[in-house]
Amino acid sequence: MIELRGLQVDYLVQRHGYRSIKEYLVSFGTKKLLERKRIISHVDLDVYAGECFGIVGRNGSGKSTLLRVLAGIVEPSGGSALMKGRVAPMLALGVGLEPELNGLENVRLCAVLMGGDRYAVRRALEHVRAFAGLSEDDLTMQVKRYSTGMMARLGFAIAIANDPEVLLIDEVLAVGDAEFQRRCYERIDMLKRMGSTIVFVSHSLGEVQKLCDRAGCMEHGRMVKVGGAHEVGLFYHDLLGIPREG
Repeated sequence: MIELRGLQVDYLVQRHGYRSIKEYLVSFGTKKLLERKRIISHVDLDVYAGECFGIVGRNGSGKSTLLRVLAGIVEPSGGSALMKGRVAPMLALGVGLEPELNGLENVRLCAVLMGGDRYAVRRALEHVRAFAGLSEDDLTMQVKRYSTGMMARLGFAIAIANDPEVLLIDEVLAVGDAEFQRRCYERIDMLKRMGSTIVFVSHSLGEVQKLCDRAGCMEHGRMVKVGGAHEVGLFYHDLLGIPREG
């Protein structure tokens, strides 16, 4: 389960370029070196156990930052973010994978970092071998040699290896082939039936409507619409100025 109340996230950004420390000093403080920029503003949201919740929105609307808050990577500047359960984030291709290690070594490393014991590590290795569709030669090759599709296969297989209670997915399934995507969708359905909470960020409304029970649309850091996946899809199309068919 996920509970957000008044969530706010600010980043410090450099508004004015300075070519040197001297240039900054001679400005006598007339221009701030860093300014606070609000990325997420006053988001209230509940996502329940056994639910797949989709998030859509334009680039820069705050979707990925919201997932990073849920993953514990980014600290909120205000409000609260309550997560109940073991979290498995899959936020971008290669994130969490060590490129100098091979696939199996990355499986072991990620299982340990996620708090797994020897049994969890062994189970993760067995699951990745069975699910990822990578050969033993692939799994013993350095990850930096992987294609984007191979990296997506490995990353997703690791994320779901020990049945996470909260699964966070940011766009990465789009790079897999059709057969692998089908298996991912089947696994997501299985996790939902087991009571896992899933948050799925995508620009593909078709995927959101296929996978998600509910969805939300973000715009300028705010959650401007929450409802059924189809309803939110129509709202997002209207926001983009895309005419409705029929």
